Amino acid sequence: MSPVIPQKGERFTIPGKYLLFVLTIICIALIVISFNTDILSKPISTVSGFVITPIQNGISKAGSYLSGRKEDLKQLRTLLEENESLKAKLDELTIENIKLQQDRYELVSLRELYELDSQYDDYEKVGARIIAKDSGNWFHSFVINKGSNDGLEVDMNVMAGSGLVGRISDVGPNWAKVLSIIDDSSNTSGMVLSTSDNLIVTGDLQCYSDGVIPFEKLVDTADRVVEGDKIVTSNVSDKYLPGILIGYISSINKDSNNLTKSGYLTPAVDFDHLNEVLVIKQLKQIVEEE
Repeated sequence: MSPVIPQKGERFTIPGKYLLFVLTIICIALIVISFNTDILSKPISTVSGFVITPIQNGISKAGSYLSGRKEDLKQLRTLLEENESLKAKLDELTIENIKLQQDRYELVSLRELYELDSQYDDYEKVGARIIAKDSGNWFHSFVINKGSNDGLEVDMNVMAGSGLVGRISDVGPNWAKVLSIIDDSSNTSGMVLSTSDNLIVTGDLQCYSDGVIPFEKLVDTADRVVEGDKIVTSNVSDKYLPGILIGYISSINKDSNNLTKSGYLTPAVDFDHLNEVLVIKQLKQIVEEE
């Protein structure tokens, strides 16, 4: 039989059974050599020293790095939890501090009302809290949380701080509106306490921006009235009970008619900050009848 000669362009292939036989012989030879000699072990060890060892070192370093990051993340998580806990405690302390400040402010306010109540102990009074106010920086008109159900009536006098705030202008079952003496529509009949001279205190919000309100029609021919004199409500006032402190004269000038004087007084009440007030449960008309 003539040998099989591959044609030009055809690939030369070895039958699979011959290839398997050759590989088997090579494997058996390598096994015998590796058991009886160290010819193969040294090259393999050398190759592993250059290739496998750096890989192992890299893997070890990577493991150490990851382990360190794991600990860092664990510590970070702990710190975050502690931070949240501290924030919560800080919020609680802040709220508690605000509450203490409010309690302190209310205590001071109530103490002032108590002292004011003691000064005017001839009048029956009821305490009330301000629940609303008209627009603006000052308490020139506001609403309190007591009304006709508590015995309040229109024109009852309202006090706070060291003296007169104003009077009730409107009343409902559980509320009342107060018009203060600094309101532009307010006019209060006053009296100089040291001389008993009468005058009129007029509300003026623009003037109160400087902390004062004007007065007029003061008859002081003897020039006895001076700065610092106390102004109280007059006996002839048709709305206010007598003797309630309005304020102190801060400046005084003679009018162009040379008969009367006018000027400014500093109110006894801080109309920038009001929270609680006292309402006198008596009307001027009732006092006059008695």
